[in-house]
Amino acid sequence: MDTKTRAVLVGCGGITRAWMRAIGEMPDVEMVGFVDIVEEAARTRAADSGHPEAAVGTDLAAMLDRTAPDVVFNCTVPEAHHPVTLAALAHGCHVLSEKPLADSMEHAREMVAAAERAGRTFAVIQNRRYDARIRRLAAFLRSGALGPLTTLNSDFLLGAHFGGFRDRMEHVLLLDMAIHTFDQARLISGADPVSVYCKEWNPRGSWYDHDASAVAVFEMTDGVVYTYRGSWCAEGLNTTWECDWRAIGVNGSAIWDGADAYRAEVVREAGGFRSEMELVEVPEIDAGQKVGGHAGCIREFINCVRNGGTPETAAADNIKSLAMVFGAIESAAEGREVRIVC
Repeated sequence: MDTKTRAVLVGCGGITRAWMRAIGEMPDVEMVGFVDIVEEAARTRAADSGHPEAAVGTDLAAMLDRTAPDVVFNCTVPEAHHPVTLAALAHGCHVLSEKPLADSMEHAREMVAAAERAGRTFAVIQNRRYDARIRRLAAFLRSGALGPLTTLNSDFLLGAHFGGFRDRMEHVLLLDMAIHTFDQARLISGADPVSVYCKEWNPRGSWYDHDASAVAVFEMTDGVVYTYRGSWCAEGLNTTWECDWRAIGVNGSAIWDGADAYRAEVVREAGGFRSEMELVEVPEIDAGQKVGGHAGCIREFINCVRNGGTPETAAADNIKSLAMVFGAIESAAEGREVRIVC
């Protein structure tokens, strides 16, 4: 494809700054329109991102008719992902959406089916997959250095004083943040969810109206057990946004602090009460184009639109990460283990 990929941005809030910084580095993408329910927000984002000549408006259907884009970047609030995506697909556009995929599993399934019928690419911007450091850990586990994976543990612990709407949200941690961690777990383990048992609570001293902490135990495919411990009102000794991770295999274990520290040990000699262990390196890798957070995810999506192929974060696959979120919420609400159905 020699011509540029024409794109419209829908939803022009603060989160789109990261999107537009990344897109600004992609000369094969032409921003032709900006849509927001507040027209001034659309006009501001167009100007701030260097596209003052682009069309702006509040009516998505009118914008699609006017500009005939190839792709729509759906950065609306989760409740609007469903109608915006269906409208874009109906106009023949490919869609890259903000996370989470949808505000319900029913809406997610409808959108995935609509994309399949339309023959269009529909993906989700799970930008944390495109961190070179997490890909380094995933590649190490895939190498078989630890033997088959048996257990994966993650800790996400931050004292996050957002203010605003998050302080009022129900299931704030699971709905607003855990989708990242659950998707990371699928990448690291190479496994998919089977069932979950989850406990939510709001700790003493919390500044949130509703539960801001959770512990979840997931049964995954291949016999892997994944545990999640998270809180957005944990003061002191905070983890990174990428979490602390421990992976346990048949022949050893590895830890990653979510930043630049890795440590791995494998069995050197078994037979005693405790096996003798030896340190092994977690090698650096060349992750190619699949790095750069937002840039890596958007770049892969555009490449698939232009040249064919399926993005790693295609909605038909990402729905499994979303199912982990809603499965955990259902389990916490009902106090029982829940089977996960995508």
